[in-house]
Amino acid sequence: MTTEVSSASSAVTPRPASTAAKGGTNLTSDFDTFIKLLTAQAKYQDPTEPMDNTEYASQLAEFSMVEQQVLTNDNLGSALDQLGLGNMAALTGWVGMEVRSATAAHFDGTKAINIAPNPAASADEVTMIVRNADGDEVNRIDLPVSADPYNWDGTNFSGDIAPAGNYSFVVESKVDGEVVLSEVAEVYTSVRETRMQGNDVVLINDTGAAILATSVTALRDPGSGQEEA
Repeated sequence: MTTEVSSASSAVTPRPASTAAKGGTNLTSDFDTFIKLLTAQAKYQDPTEPMDNTEYASQLAEFSMVEQQVLTNDNLGSALDQLGLGNMAALTGWVGMEVRSATAAHFDGTKAINIAPNPAASADEVTMIVRNADGDEVNRIDLPVSADPYNWDGTNFSGDIAPAGNYSFVVESKVDGEVVLSEVAEVYTSVRETRMQGNDVVLINDTGAAILATSVTALRDPGSGQEEA
């Protein structure tokens, strides 16, 4: 059974780690700078014309607001970190399942790899380029202008079966001989584990690659769907 995943963001809400860290750093920097300025202002004020009490109270209020901003940012970061861990726990049910995403797939030497091409609708020629783990071309296969799945049986340019290993599939769409779209086709790979990388949940597949959970477009039971050509 195949389940389409329209958006993995319903289970995963990634937060760029650099954004949160940068925000916290900026607030902390502003906080420290404010303290230094306020201290210097109080230390070097003209004793004959001291700072107005109202103005001083206003600055103290601003000081309190900056402090609260820093604390709020820290608490928000902690909450989002906990949310990420919860998302990873929720996706542990995907371990052992097959997910579809734009990545390389492992060919065991016998079992065909199910590929989901997505050529440009305007194309008049579509070619799928098969590459091994070293990036060498293994085969070029003409495909129809269709998103119908294709099963690669492991054959290379000479018609022999390629050795077992990891292979990627790039689909080129051409119009009048010019390439208008070139992208890695989506394939099904088995999920071995889930991990946290920063605040993102990633899936480790059978090739050892890390796939963002948000990039998954379909989920299915192991071994299903191979009858499609």
